[in-house]
Formats: sequence, C-alpha cells, structure tokens
Amino acid sequence: MKNISIKDIAQEVGVSTTTVSFVLNGKAKEKRISDDLKEKILETATRLNYRPNQVARGLRTGQTHTLGLIVEDISNPFFANLARFVESEADKAGYTVMFCSTENNDEKATSLLYMLRHRQMDGFIIIPTPGLKKEVQSLVSEQKPVVLVDRYFQDLETSYVTVDNFKGATGGVGLLIKKGYKKIGLVTVDSMQIQMMERERGYTVSLEKNKIKVESEFILRIPYDMSYENTVKAIEGFLKKYIGIDGLFFTTNYLGVAGLESIRSLGRKIPGEIGVVCFDDSDLFRLGSPSISVVAQPIRAIGEKAVDLIIDMLASKKMDPQKVVIEPMIIERESTSNKVMQ
Repeated sequence: MKNISIKDIAQEVGVSTTTVSFVLNGKAKEKRISDDLKEKILETATRLNYRPNQVARGLRTGQTHTLGLIVEDISNPFFANLARFVESEADKAGYTVMFCSTENNDEKATSLLYMLRHRQMDGFIIIPTPGLKKEVQSLVSEQKPVVLVDRYFQDLETSYVTVDNFKGATGGVGLLIKKGYKKIGLVTVDSMQIQMMERERGYTVSLEKNKIKVESEFILRIPYDMSYENTVKAIEGFLKKYIGIDGLFFTTNYLGVAGLESIRSLGRKIPGEIGVVCFDDSDLFRLGSPSISVVAQPIRAIGEKAVDLIIDMLASKKMDPQKVVIEPMIIERESTSNKVMQ
C-alpha cells in the first residue's frame, strides 16, 4: 500500500505542498489560510489515511510530539496502569507515547534508550534499571527533558516523581503491629535501588518505634530474576524455617502474589494465623478472598505529574530538577484483621 505524502494531498486538493504543510502543522491561521480550505485539506488527509513521518518532521522542526516511556515490566499491573495514565495525559497535550519494557535488565534498558533517542523523542519518562545512570546522566547533560519515576539515583540531579516509600512501609508494618502481629517478616527484592532500600528502612524503623526487635533472619531477599516458581518455594522455605513469623510485609505486588500461594500451600490461615500487607495494590488483592491490605500508590497522580513535568520542560526550555514525592495510601482489608490469640 502506497504511503500517502503531503504532495498527494496537495494534488488532490489543488493547492501547493507548502499550503498543506502549513495546515497540517497548525499554522493555517498564522498564514491566513481560510477555514474552508483548511477543513478541505484536513478532510482529504483523513480520507487518504495520511500518516506523517514523525522522524522526518523532527529533523525539520526539532520536535516529533512523541515521548519515550521506559518501564520495568509492562505485565505488572503497576507499570501497565502507569503506562495507561501516561499515555492518556500525554494525549491531552497532543503527544503520543512510545513505551518499552526493560525487565530490569541493564543491557536491554541501554539498548531501548538508544533506540528511543534515535527516534527523536521530545522527552523521556524512565523507570531506570540500576545500571542506567550513565545514560540518564548523558540525557541530562544534553539538556533533554527527562523524568525518572518510581526510583531515582541519589547522586544524580534529575527530575523525578515517586511516592514516599519510607512512609508507606512504616504505615503498612504499623498496621500489622496495631492488629496484634509482633513477629513480622519482610519479603523484598535483593536490590540496592532507592525505593527498595526505603521500604526496608520503613520496615525496620516501624518495628523499632514499637519496641519490637529487628530479627535479621526474618528478612528474605529475593533476586529479581528468580522465576515465579522458585520464588514461591523460597517463601515456603522461609516460613517453614521461621515458624514463629505471624505477619508478612511484601515490598512489591508480584512478591505478594507469590507469598499468598506459599502461605496457602502451607495451610496457614490469613488472617488470624498470619497477617499480610503488600506494597502496591492490584485487582487480585482487592477482589480475592481474603482481600489483602496494601500500601497503594496513586498511579494516576504519578503518571499525570510525570507528563506535566515533561510538558513544562518542553514549553519553558528549563531543565531545572523538580523532585516530587507523593504520599501513598494505606488500605486496610481482611488480611490484617485482629490476630487470633493462640
């Protein structure tokens, strides 16, 4: 099928390619092109199924009205919803979004960012992998609009949007303590990324504030690339070894799902016998039985704010770092009902 060009539209309407270009680039009023002619050109472009070459346009104008979004795992409900809200907010501003998923792999993330840069993205919203710092620094040095989401590099001055991970974790663990759970285990990702470090810090501080001893053996760190099946087995082994654990705080939703399967396979009852709180919400936690208490991230607010920051950078040409921290919500459900005293 032939690619329709501006020349084809011009021949169909009977005007110059320059006139068509002015209309398609929103300059009809500025160039004093009549409304009737503008509408005829737009109708013809739609009828012929004209699709502009964004890269070529970018080379001419310096803008493609396209944003690059790099997430960790598009199959994860948190990142999938984030992508949806970013796309919706960008669309309101006249931008399309090209998004990619890294699987938290540095090599893949670097390759994807290289691809997006060479496709002339106007701005970048990135959930960075641990080793992407050099590439992000390069974007910042080149005065490219970039916003990090969910996590950031502590020693790199960039704009970012995240939740208060520490406050969310202290609140989640505090809920378990309030309901009578005292031997609380932590299941987290074996990672030095800031969001995971802050969630673990919130766990330990919450225990200490309630005069509960922090037991290092009650912390299970799962490698990111461990398979789901092995994650379930690891949590099962953890609970078998430390039978006294009566509460669990999971730092991500996918660990929470694996944890629920582990608890069920061991025949332990939620709640009462073991209380559960997970960082991040999902339909499974909300609709399952028992429903699971969570530290919920306001995903819509995160996505919309990230886009707003990018659009502001593009409009103002100012790249001064903007650091936005949004409060999470503690949602209490059945999994943290009062502990049944033995």
